[in-house]
Amino acid sequence: MKAKKFWGFIKDPIFGYIHITETEKKILDTRPLQRLRRIRQVAGSEYVYPSANHTRLEHSLGVMHLAGLLAQSLPVNLREDDVQTCRMAGLCHDVGHGPFSHVFEQILEKYYHQTHEDLTRWLIRDSEISDVIRNEGFDPDRIGKLAIGDLKDKEKPFLDQIIRSAVDADKMDFLVRDSYHTGAEYGRVDIFRLIYTMDVLDDSLAVDLTALPTLEAFVIARVEAFRTIYFHRTGRATQVMLAKALEQAKEAGEIEFKTTKEYLDLDDYTVWAILKKCPKCKHIVEALERRQLLKCSYERAFYVKDQLVTGLLTDEGFRSNVAERIALKSNLNPEEVVIDVPSLPSVPYHLAQTRAMDIPLFYKTREGRKIPRKVTDLSQIIDVLQGFMNIIRVYTKEKHREKVRKSAEEVLGKMPASTEVSY
Repeated sequence: MKAKKFWGFIKDPIFGYIHITETEKKILDTRPLQRLRRIRQVAGSEYVYPSANHTRLEHSLGVMHLAGLLAQSLPVNLREDDVQTCRMAGLCHDVGHGPFSHVFEQILEKYYHQTHEDLTRWLIRDSEISDVIRNEGFDPDRIGKLAIGDLKDKEKPFLDQIIRSAVDADKMDFLVRDSYHTGAEYGRVDIFRLIYTMDVLDDSLAVDLTALPTLEAFVIARVEAFRTIYFHRTGRATQVMLAKALEQAKEAGEIEFKTTKEYLDLDDYTVWAILKKCPKCKHIVEALERRQLLKCSYERAFYVKDQLVTGLLTDEGFRSNVAERIALKSNLNPEEVVIDVPSLPSVPYHLAQTRAMDIPLFYKTREGRKIPRKVTDLSQIIDVLQGFMNIIRVYTKEKHREKVRKSAEEVLGKMPASTEVSY
């Protein structure tokens, strides 16, 4: 195994200077990683927060930095190569994202039966990244699995959780970074206290009980970021329109890939140009360029604890049926009414995947024994927020907004007063 030589620093607005090894520099200079410069982190949010134009590249660098920091700070016997592997996995963890990030996820799932994580592993294994990793003395398959939290190392199973868990390097970076670039301010969480108080308990990462207030702040910030950034009604209007344009272009044969090279040709710039030229969807792009967005006519929140409601909201047939009923009552074509819920793959970081109750806690006795505790037994805040909510929204064109609102209330019930507050 080659010694990992220090190459230099990259200036980051969140963490200051991020140090880079020569191995990481070689991976960073590959086409798959450089493509991430042309994929926005939270596509659609720039229509709400004009400064939210940051990309997957700086997020990947941040995850690399935090993954390495967490691996180094854990009080377990990790070799230098383990730390370097975690850093490389963090750097590559989002390489499979498609144009407009999570908005493209609907295309991947519907037409290719894959997710961006599947494509991340594919690119690490079959693109030039593989040659760089192998030449540096590492195993591309191992890093590809760890990048999506699926390494399943029998001796060190907690390595997966550094990249993918309830409190991982990925979530810690995007929460702070997305809040910073939007100006939403909810990401002011002391993530370093979480990192420095983490340990390994029964082969899993756990947070020291002394950091419980910080963990609560982290969970609250996640909920508020979801409401104000990832599922903001205007940002989602943009994403819904983009998703529709992508689907129409795909059905017209304008978007297709079979090889890694063809997939790497797809980024925000190239696909935007495709959408502008495609006769079936260019009207959507023209509307986006004028910020003529769909309008939210109806909104209602349901708590996840109601499994019947949750199941209905995740069923595409149910949503289509509701949209048709609302359209019929409004004397509109069904395609003029859109139902949006957080369970869609195009919604970034929806909360169903990050349940706070999965976060292990522990406290140390005077003898140094680590005693596990259940987070929801110790924190009423986290216990209340662990289920959070599902939100169902109905979108339509501005000129149909009022009649669709009335029809939606007939079908879904009257909106509670809380939904009248815009966020």
